[in-house]
Amino acid sequence: MSDGNERNQDGNNTPSQGGEQTRSSRLSLRPAGRQEVGRTVDAGSVRQSFSHGRSKVVQVEVRKPKRNAAGPGAGAAARGGRAGGRALTAAELAARQRALELQRKAAAEEAARREEEKIQIMSAAEAARRAAEEERLISEQKAAEIAALKESEQQAAREQAAAEAAARAAEQAAAEAAAREAEEAARSAPLDPRSHSTGGVQLAAPVQRLRPLAERAIMPPRPVQPSRPAAAAAAPARNNETLHLRSGAAAGGDDERRPAPRRSGPGAPPAPARRPSAPSRKGGGSDRRSGRIDVRAAIEGDDDKTRSLASVRRQRDRERRQAELERLRSDQVRVVRDVIVPETITVAELANRMASRQGEVIKALMKMGVMATAAQSIDGDTAELVVEEFGHRIKRVSESDVEIGIEGLEDSADELLPRAPVVTVMGHVDHGKTSLLDALRTTDVAASEAGGITQHIGAYQITAPSGKKITFIDTPGHEAFTSMRARGASVTDIVVLVVAADDGVMPQTIEAIKHAKAANAPIIVAINKIDKPGANPNRVRQELLSHEIVVEEMGGDTQDVEVSALKRTGLDKLEECILLQSEMLDLRANPDRVAEGVVIESRLDRGRGPVAAVLVQKGTLRRGDILVAGSEWGRVRAVLDDRGRQLKDAGPSMPVEVLGLTGVPGAGEPFVVVENDARAREISEFRQRKIKEKEAASQVAARGTLDQMLARIQAGVQKEVALLIKADVQGSAEAISTTVQKLAHEEVAVRVLNASVGQITESDIQLAKASNAIIVAFNVRATTQARELAQREGVDIRYYSIIYQVADDVEQLVKGKVAPKHREKFLGYAEIRQVFNITKTGKVAGCYVTEGLVKRGCGVRLLRDNVVIHEGELSQLKRFKDDVKEVARGYECGLSFAGYNDLREGDVVECYEMEVIPA
Repeated sequence: MSDGNERNQDGNNTPSQGGEQTRSSRLSLRPAGRQEVGRTVDAGSVRQSFSHGRSKVVQVEVRKPKRNAAGPGAGAAARGGRAGGRALTAAELAARQRALELQRKAAAEEAARREEEKIQIMSAAEAARRAAEEERLISEQKAAEIAALKESEQQAAREQAAAEAAARAAEQAAAEAAAREAEEAARSAPLDPRSHSTGGVQLAAPVQRLRPLAERAIMPPRPVQPSRPAAAAAAPARNNETLHLRSGAAAGGDDERRPAPRRSGPGAPPAPARRPSAPSRKGGGSDRRSGRIDVRAAIEGDDDKTRSLASVRRQRDRERRQAELERLRSDQVRVVRDVIVPETITVAELANRMASRQGEVIKALMKMGVMATAAQSIDGDTAELVVEEFGHRIKRVSESDVEIGIEGLEDSADELLPRAPVVTVMGHVDHGKTSLLDALRTTDVAASEAGGITQHIGAYQITAPSGKKITFIDTPGHEAFTSMRARGASVTDIVVLVVAADDGVMPQTIEAIKHAKAANAPIIVAINKIDKPGANPNRVRQELLSHEIVVEEMGGDTQDVEVSALKRTGLDKLEECILLQSEMLDLRANPDRVAEGVVIESRLDRGRGPVAAVLVQKGTLRRGDILVAGSEWGRVRAVLDDRGRQLKDAGPSMPVEVLGLTGVPGAGEPFVVVENDARAREISEFRQRKIKEKEAASQVAARGTLDQMLARIQAGVQKEVALLIKADVQGSAEAISTTVQKLAHEEVAVRVLNASVGQITESDIQLAKASNAIIVAFNVRATTQARELAQREGVDIRYYSIIYQVADDVEQLVKGKVAPKHREKFLGYAEIRQVFNITKTGKVAGCYVTEGLVKRGCGVRLLRDNVVIHEGELSQLKRFKDDVKEVARGYECGLSFAGYNDLREGDVVECYEMEVIPA
């Protein structure tokens, strides 16, 4: 490139003579005296002439931020002030202070966020230690910032002194530079500035960005390049300067630009050199960081981007967090966790809950002597030792925890309200219990019972003439229904003991007294059937004394009432006694709570499904409640009273029937209302699982030990009578199962495959066929399909309506399978008087029958000095030379023993035979 490039100056400036070249830090086309307010873009062009005769025009745009100036010379004054190192104004100091405050606030927020992240993964002790460490680091960082600030100020002072020295050296070389430029301009042919007004480009003075104090402390200043100190020092501080591009030949490989003195008129002295701007950060100046580019950067190619301050901070935060995580992984800080351990848990699940590796947990188990893989289960005690070994806190739970809290809280005294008494009628069979209740209820339940005896437990509620209500529970009196009487006594408040005046105290009467005393319930004696001839109430009172029941007439505290259920006499007095006893007990309950109670009886109805008769003891049972009764649950679809009427709710001491359960609950099981079906299903599944485990354990126990099994194998297969019981209600099925199991024999066992309620189905037939069992149907019938299948498979179905018949038939089945017994029968004695040796026969004993008789083929024992030395059978029995069947007492005979010849005179022969006795 040649040296013929020419530039135009704005304003009143005239072009330099003889191709005089001027130098400027930036190009600009604007006049010198024009105000800089609102200008964000400087545009211009540069014409370049080459030695081969061609020229080129370069368009240049410089973008800068919009700045307001107080006057035409404000920008120049500000630039001159910065170049001269003047003090900052109050506004600038306030702006710097605000920037520092914002930076400190941002740093504080970032530190707080990091502290919250660290607290989540560290224990309290480690957090305190880290807080102290952070405070120490912050103090050290502040000290480092202060030291860096002082160092930067000292470095700026040294650079300023060096710049002043360089400026003085540049002034001395200015004359020589001007002479050389004049000679170069003479050789070139400069263009006329008036004809080429666009050939020069004016640059505005560079706008220096005020660097915050924190930025200068963090980012080190860029070192001063010694290759061009003169060019930096000789740059004059002017409003408008022109940039002269030298050719490569004139430059001689050097990139220095020589400044031309600014002349306001002929002979004007050169302006003093401008001080260098503040040192830039590494990677470039502030204009490069803000995205601006100038001609120098475009020509020199020094326009690469540098990392921002925010990027540096983010990198430091990432490195700090990474170091913290590495320290946690290296077990320098142990996190203590709460580990929940059930009754059994797998090794993999235990390691997952402790956030530890499975190999470490297996290693800890091996140290304890437990060899287990990740998929194997260990008990809760072993898991507790492992958790303590790893330093965590353990929390033991159990499967039965699902039942915690279902019973609710205890009621306070002010929430309790009076309730009706629950009265259980007990006594011996056929003493008139149900007839007495029928007289009180004005119904006839006894007529509907098979055989005239009660085989179900019933619950009723009556209203006395005084308006008060009484709940009665009727229990069976037969000996097979012991469990029903026990359930009735356990849920009652008062026991009415019915004793027939003509029969007296009987075995089930004594049993009822024991149940009442076990339940700690007061007893009221009702002496029934006083209208019959031969009734003697005083004899009943005398017999009760032997069982510690002393009535009031005999100086005791037990009330007694003479009643007649048939003539309906004495009923009002019985009701008065019951109400008086209930007032003394002060019976109360809270109706404003979830319902709790007990299942009295349950059955499977063909049209309505499972039906449970329940007694509400606390709270109020409403339609739509979610009920858990034993191992069954369901939503209450209907609530019925004892007469079959629909009810919306049932309060305390009220017996009702409930529909909507998923199955038939066990009689005597407690029920409770829960909040949702998920909780009810969870409790039901837990209880069903417990029942299955109990049944499996009982089956294992029934098989016995290995020795017992081997003994049975050697003795032969044990005989048994297999029964499948189907009844109308749960209580009857339970009673029949208990009765038939009592009939077991030492040789014949009675095995109950299943005792359930409902009609006989095809699955029951298949089960009975597979087990060779007999189906006992009590007040139920088989379906048509089940009856046809039973006929094809040969399954025996026996229908009953009275429990006596069931017990008698099962007893006959057991006796039929008992093997007949063999018993030894004594025949007589024979004394050996002489022993004969007979050829081909052996020894023959000549005997005299001293007692009984001797039969041929009977069993014999040879006694010598009253000691049995041989036991066998007779091979021959002769009298003289004839074989005879038997020889009576007082006669002589000849005896020979099968396979035995050691016979001596004086030995005694004992004769016997085995007879069969039927079972």
